[in-house]
Amino acid sequence: MPARLIESLATTEALAELFSDKPVLQALLDFEVALARAQARLGIVPQTAVAAIAAAAQADAFDFPTLSRAMLRAGTPAIPLVKALTERVRSQNVAAAGFVHWGATSQDVADTALVLLLKRAKPILLSDLERLEGALSRLAVQHGKTVMLGRTLLQPAPPVTLGLKAAGWLGAIRRGHQSLEASFARALVVQFGGASGTLASLGEQGAAVGRELALELGLAFPDAPWHTQRDRLAALVCACGVTTGSMGKMARDLSLLMQGEVGEASEPGGDGRGGSSTMPNKRNPIGCALTLAAAERVPGLVATFLSAMVQEHERGVGGWQAEWPTVAAVIQATGLAAASMAEVAEGLGVDPARMRSNIAATHGGIFAERAMMLLGGKVGRDTAHHVLEKATRKSVEEGRPLAAVLSEMPEVTGHLDAAALRSLEVPEQYLGVADEFRERLLSSSERQNTASEKD
Repeated sequence: MPARLIESLATTEALAELFSDKPVLQALLDFEVALARAQARLGIVPQTAVAAIAAAAQADAFDFPTLSRAMLRAGTPAIPLVKALTERVRSQNVAAAGFVHWGATSQDVADTALVLLLKRAKPILLSDLERLEGALSRLAVQHGKTVMLGRTLLQPAPPVTLGLKAAGWLGAIRRGHQSLEASFARALVVQFGGASGTLASLGEQGAAVGRELALELGLAFPDAPWHTQRDRLAALVCACGVTTGSMGKMARDLSLLMQGEVGEASEPGGDGRGGSSTMPNKRNPIGCALTLAAAERVPGLVATFLSAMVQEHERGVGGWQAEWPTVAAVIQATGLAAASMAEVAEGLGVDPARMRSNIAATHGGIFAERAMMLLGGKVGRDTAHHVLEKATRKSVEEGRPLAAVLSEMPEVTGHLDAAALRSLEVPEQYLGVADEFRERLLSSSERQNTASEKD
């Protein structure tokens, strides 16, 4: 389903659908059905009760506005839901109605429903991250020899390659992906503790019911209920924050490369994408903009979740109630960033000629470090640094190549021959071990992918 208008720049259609009313309500109901089935297998509730509860637990049959208003008054989604479900079961089977929500507490329902939603969000997020990583890997391979300006503090610096830049983006995003997978694995656990986290209402069968419930829902069974221990969810939220930040860094770089006066890269276009309401000439960095917006929002949401971790005793007041919208917003923002940057990377336009032109426009100034190192080997670093400062100023003032200026300075020509000066401004000859780093990043990502496939 399309996102609500106010969230149209904050989520994807798939995630908007996942966190819409019907799937959320169905996740709550799925807990109640799974609980009844688990208890029936252990002989705690009759099988006939399971059939009646399952038949009644269909989200379409409930009045969403009425439930929403009742949830607000109750301070929890579960109390009005259990009441409404019980009434629906009672209308068909009076005896079965007495076994709805048997031995559970409100937070068991709400937490497990959230975990079920996260379980369903996981493949959506990871699929787009895999698309993004695949596209970046291809860019890193294709442009291993494509030279471009390095930029430090937004100023021209010695050359790098687009391949190394793409591999750097890939490395960070892949590490975030790995953290997300690990965090999802830890977070996808059932919540089942009853009133105070002891399952006393089920006597000695409490843990057995919990294991059966987890099995029924396809979740892990934790060592103990986690009503006020929110570290697993916090780790997932933080992993989303880091991964979104890494995608935001890529988006920042690309949006800067798309500036008209730079013109080294461009997002894919298409009908209705990247235009302007007033300027027909514009091709805006829309995917980057959406990703940067997500990267702006998520840190505050992460902080909100971390603040809400400080919960009281066996059941928190306020902290837990802050989590549902916070987690939903974090997951949707992360998913939007992944989908946006995957689209950008898959269709990225690259202009190698403009990259070379921008290198040439520095008049060799970016090779001052190289000249200083060559000269420094003869006269010492401090002396060479002073000579290059003077030469660079003259190059800028006169708009002449640095090598030409150096070739007129006796303190330089006495130590560096004409051949060294002629090759000074060849970018391919001042890339250091850029290609080794690029290959290491690619190799590391390939190893991580292989490990993930084995897992």
